[in-house]
Amino acid sequence: MPKVCHADVLFHRRSARAIIGRVTALDEDFGWTLGVVFRAYVKATNAAVGDLPGGHRGYQILTAAIREQPESQSALCQQLGIDRTVMTYLLDDLERASLVVRKPAPTDRRTRLVVATEVGHERLLELDRRLALAEAHVLSGLSKGDRETFKKLLCRLAGHVNELDPVPSACQAVQDIAASAP
Repeated sequence: MPKVCHADVLFHRRSARAIIGRVTALDEDFGWTLGVVFRAYVKATNAAVGDLPGGHRGYQILTAAIREQPESQSALCQQLGIDRTVMTYLLDDLERASLVVRKPAPTDRRTRLVVATEVGHERLLELDRRLALAEAHVLSGLSKGDRETFKKLLCRLAGHVNELDPVPSACQAVQDIAASAP
């Protein structure tokens, strides 16, 4: 077991005090601390992508269209866990903003490909920059090494949790959360 430095504990306690104004019994509660970080992340990233049609989902679609290039609109729905009807509305909004276009697939004209425009490529670069700043803001209480470690551990944990209880869609995740609320 690694040796814990008392000065580090005091530093992190002072950091928590600075964030919430006082230390409470909840400081040791995993759910509470995860919720505080998640809330800060959502607020920061909403500010970063808030003016994009579809917000976070619009960002995911634009990213997938540029970096993943899914084989069809249907495959994009499956990849992102977005209902087909919702995807249609999101793509309509992204098309109106000149960020993506839907084109018939060369092998099957009934299949639609989602392709980012030049404007979409430029916008994604700007969004990536803004999201990186938002992430840096949320993680600013950690050293660079701790940030990298935290992100690696969080990614590994998310993969493990998703294997144990996969969520077929983002809509299902929201329904699960809503069902557990008092």
